[in-house]
Amino acid sequence: MGTRESRTEPPRRDPIKVLVVDDHWVVRQGLRMFLDLESTITVVGEASDGREAIDLARQLRPDVVLMDILMPHVDGIEAITHIKAEMPRVEVIALTSVLQDGSVSDAIQAGAIGYLIKDTRGDQLVQAIRDAAEGRVHLSPEAAIRLAKDLRRPERVESLTKRETSVLKLVAEGLANKEIARRLSISEKTVKAHLNNVFAKLDVHSRTQAALEAIRSGIAQTADPD
Repeated sequence: MGTRESRTEPPRRDPIKVLVVDDHWVVRQGLRMFLDLESTITVVGEASDGREAIDLARQLRPDVVLMDILMPHVDGIEAITHIKAEMPRVEVIALTSVLQDGSVSDAIQAGAIGYLIKDTRGDQLVQAIRDAAEGRVHLSPEAAIRLAKDLRRPERVESLTKRETSVLKLVAEGLANKEIARRLSISEKTVKAHLNNVFAKLDVHSRTQAALEAIRSGIAQTADPD
């Protein structure tokens, strides 16, 4: 489950701060009770709709927001858009019970770094939160399939050079520029130049969008669920 296989992560100095957003009290409490069992994660707040989520994100500055999509007043897509525009370092995982037409691509284009279905297993949810905190894309298999359909368009990865393709693959694996430079034995400045070329050729504007394009095209494969 997800865009990559689970792996052992180096310990963080501080727990990952999570904001839980859902219009159902039972869902919020269930998520809080489960996540409170994880020493590496702390739930810093709960919101019942998108408007409250935006306000609490401003106050609490969580590392990761678990965002329901279908909510009254301000829905999850609008809330993701506001949070990412104002607080780009806050990562958002869409967590929903349904896959509606366009819902995955809408969430990703709004700025979400992950998309999960509510029947996701607990260990997979924890891994998705860890991935998001480290800047790695994480999609449920169903969401990955739907995204490929939603974003179907002429292939543009064929225009990438071999080196640009290597850089894109490592971006999809969650590596930072410094790590990519070390892996490919090139300078960090060269990595940035290749990445700028990748963005231009794929018509994307962020590392997350580039990583999703890599997944869609098959450069980076999604992991099979355990």
